[in-house]
Amino acid sequence: MKKFSLLFYFIGAICFAQVGEKTIIGKITDGRLPLSNVAIEVENNNGNTFSDEAGKYRIKANVGDILNYTYQGMKAVQIKVEDVTRVLNLTMVPDVKQLEEVVVLGSNRLSQRDLEMQYPINKRLIRTAYGYLNADTAPGNVRFLDEDQINTVNLCIFDLLRQRFPGIRVSGTCSGALGQSLEGQLTNITGLVGGEEQTLGGSIRLSRGGNTISNGKVFIRGLNSITQPRAAIFDVDGQIFTDAPIWINVSSIKRIAILNNFATTTMYGSAGAGGVVVINTFSGTSIPKGTVDLARLRNNFFSGNLISQEQLKENWPTYLKKLYQSDSNEEAIEVHKSYSKMYRSSPFYFIDAYTYFYDIAENPDLADQIIDDSYYLLKGNSVLLKGLAYIYQEQGRYDMANNLYKQILRLRPNYAQSYMDMANSYRDINSMRQAASIYLRYDYMVDSGLKINDSIGFAPIFNREYNNLFFLNKEAVVNLEKAKSLYVAEEDFQGTRLVFEWNDSEAEFELQFVNPGGQYYTWKHTLEDNAEVIMREKEYGFSTTEYLIDDSLQGNWKINAKYLGNKSLTPTYLKVTIYDNYGTKRQRQEVKVFKLNLKDSSQELFSLNKQNSLVMN
Repeated sequence: MKKFSLLFYFIGAICFAQVGEKTIIGKITDGRLPLSNVAIEVENNNGNTFSDEAGKYRIKANVGDILNYTYQGMKAVQIKVEDVTRVLNLTMVPDVKQLEEVVVLGSNRLSQRDLEMQYPINKRLIRTAYGYLNADTAPGNVRFLDEDQINTVNLCIFDLLRQRFPGIRVSGTCSGALGQSLEGQLTNITGLVGGEEQTLGGSIRLSRGGNTISNGKVFIRGLNSITQPRAAIFDVDGQIFTDAPIWINVSSIKRIAILNNFATTTMYGSAGAGGVVVINTFSGTSIPKGTVDLARLRNNFFSGNLISQEQLKENWPTYLKKLYQSDSNEEAIEVHKSYSKMYRSSPFYFIDAYTYFYDIAENPDLADQIIDDSYYLLKGNSVLLKGLAYIYQEQGRYDMANNLYKQILRLRPNYAQSYMDMANSYRDINSMRQAASIYLRYDYMVDSGLKINDSIGFAPIFNREYNNLFFLNKEAVVNLEKAKSLYVAEEDFQGTRLVFEWNDSEAEFELQFVNPGGQYYTWKHTLEDNAEVIMREKEYGFSTTEYLIDDSLQGNWKINAKYLGNKSLTPTYLKVTIYDNYGTKRQRQEVKVFKLNLKDSSQELFSLNKQNSLVMN
């Protein structure tokens, strides 16, 4: 995380809300029929229950608890309880393996260059000394462990392999191995097999004898030979070792793969007869430079099957149709008076009515009065407040959005995004010093160990926002003399940046990016496809992702969405911030907000006529 010399003070204290035990209700189905006898338990607690014949259940849990849902033949589901969690309706899916988005066109085999571009986002890829290996097309089973699953409390590779891979036998301990010398360690140019020195490819020969670390071995294929058991070798960032690389810091490991069959180890020759442990570290991982057009990595071509705006309007609730059909402001007011009584307990009705009277009827006084009168439905609910804040931002009412983000920060001080939203809101009202103060406050908490930052999903977005503030506004943050000496790194990306945020962390949806050539890339924010991503979002407290578009491909991009619902069966607000000329002095932004309500239908959100190419960061 970038550091800037800036004096700041903490003003006041953030009070963490004390939330006791709550009752959570819901209904579980398979998409068509209710599922009875689904086991629901509170992780690390004695609380458990089962769904009844109608698929309904009720369970008590605390904020921060993990609920586990299990049913034979169905994929297990884990959900973290949040401050707003009251209703959790689930659709469980069969626990089967299936290929996604594959179209056979001559050959679906990807080149090494394609695999290199996919590596940062495809956890089924591992980089070996002989190129990238794709577990989905490999001739045998490949077991993986990625950075999200690696427990950094392990002392060394022995502990990690022993605890996380069933069937693997590890001899030796970290405490004993860490004291050994690395002299005689074998690399990718030689190997020892059966007591003889063999060359794997290369001209350097290392001595063999008693200097190697022999008290620690890993056996993948079992001890089928009493006299000469074959231990696994290690492929670390393309370098091959016959002895366990106990010198690797476990926290520096990005991905591990276990190769335990002849088909996947044949390129290692006889040295790999005992199997291979492939380790990719962060420092040794090659990340493609520049942007990568994810749509062109697959043979996916967009069919154009989208629901139209007219079809969306046909599915509007009756009150919304009546409001938009009103011929006058007076008629719309009468409609509102009629339906406000019927929907007096629905916050979504009042947000819709506010939006109509502000944007369409151009009656801001009445619009604000509607929010004031219904505020008791929004107060204390960070999800609803955030949805309204999105709308305020789209309308350019940045002061009002700023007030809501202050409330959200007080409600969710343990959420990483609360700080980024607050800082960006201060930027919107041109209070750059306050924005910098919020960024630095969060930075300080991370450095002090008060918060753990998510290096995969949130940190890259936070750091980009952080640096961009100083890149464009350092004179407004510090005085002129200090600004001259304050170093700010040049932006690492220039082009069009899309930042997506959603107010409900339980929302499931798909984002589809169709490039000018008609090919598409789909990002799935679903429990079925990305349960680990959703759990990580909750653990660190963020609901955002970003996509970067450069100038390498000219034409019209289409950005579509398919809403799959949330656990409370309510609408979700999706905010998209579009930055033009991002990373330059000509940078400008536009906010669009979409109310996602109609399930299982794809709709076009917006299009971009740019010179571009797409990458997810």
